[in-house]
Amino acid sequence: MRTYRELFRTPEFTPLFCASTAQVAAQTVAGLALGTLVHRATGSPLLSALAMSGPALAQVAGAATLLSAADRLPPRAAMTGLSLLFGLGTAAQAIPGLPVAAVFVLLAALGVLASPGGGVRQGLLHEIVATDGYLLGRSLLNLSVGATQTGAFALGGVLVATLSPRGTLLAAAALHGVAAAVARWGLTRRPPRATGRPSIAATWRDNARLWSSRPRRYVFLALWVPNGLIVGCESLFVAYAPEDAGPLLASAAAGMLTGDLLAGRFLPGRWRRVLAVPLLLLLAAPYALFVLRPPLPVLVAATALSALGYAASLLLLERLMDLTPDGLAGHALGLHTSGMLALQGVGAVLAGTAAELTSPSMAMAVMAAVSVAVTLTLARGLPRGDRGRPTAPGPGTGRGTRWRVRR
Repeated sequence: MRTYRELFRTPEFTPLFCASTAQVAAQTVAGLALGTLVHRATGSPLLSALAMSGPALAQVAGAATLLSAADRLPPRAAMTGLSLLFGLGTAAQAIPGLPVAAVFVLLAALGVLASPGGGVRQGLLHEIVATDGYLLGRSLLNLSVGATQTGAFALGGVLVATLSPRGTLLAAAALHGVAAAVARWGLTRRPPRATGRPSIAATWRDNARLWSSRPRRYVFLALWVPNGLIVGCESLFVAYAPEDAGPLLASAAAGMLTGDLLAGRFLPGRWRRVLAVPLLLLLAAPYALFVLRPPLPVLVAATALSALGYAASLLLLERLMDLTPDGLAGHALGLHTSGMLALQGVGAVLAGTAAELTSPSMAMAVMAAVSVAVTLTLARGLPRGDRGRPTAPGPGTGRGTRWRVRR
């Protein structure tokens, strides 16, 4: 499978694509609305940053307790149920007079429940497109995230201005309902990918196996930490420029889309093995400009240029799959998603705290500098080229699945 057109000819890929797109749109619109709502209520850069990215911190708890469910629940039922829960939780956040503390309790609960969701979707993608289509399918889903976020941030800005933040949250809840409907009636019923019941013990056992390999640890950290620090910079857009946060967020999404397209569809294999670190450095460097407070067009261009660096995740995920046993591939991808989102939440906390102590622009520059330092440190331990990958499933992983590549 070599073209995106072939993917859409594959049975069930289209409903999976549409359900995932609707969920991304809902989360994007809700994040902008909630960040604006909390900022208006509190005036705090830290709390507004947490409202946009902080729920990802709950992914740590979910990854430690629920991640084994990613391969042990029927995919259609899991996707439908999670979308319905997200819709109800998002609608509840729109209740007038709801205390800010209650808003964050709901965010944390949804974050915990979301932790196995990435593994469910990615595992289902593999079942639908098979081994030879997984990299291409993942690339297309990543492209849809960038395109959807670009449009959803723009739409969210319009909805916040016309409907109010609470009205925008209700619109996001409706989008979650659309995702649930598409998953329920567009996908076929499939059995779980692994045997046994989800449990905390199974989650910890598989996490320990994945973390036991030094090369895998370096790849996980390179996927999580630089990315999370720069998402922390993005979480300060509302505090940095309240009236211009929409264009800045949209340009970041557009840059990510472009980077994924170039890396996933056109980058030759020999370049994929060497460009991960340079892309991570590109991800951070443009944020040094924010401390100078240049005009908005310059900031939009810098943000889009930076977001090209998110394509490093594609290249690093290819390395991760080369280093992961087949029987743990779904769990590894779920762990990547949960760790990435959790570190994004940590990045939001660090960025918000730095902004409280200094200013949003200075906090962005500091976060960018730390990201560069982390990338250079991790570069020494990242595997280069193909190391070969183990294929035998380990004990307790259920039946093995053939995976080959990508984020």
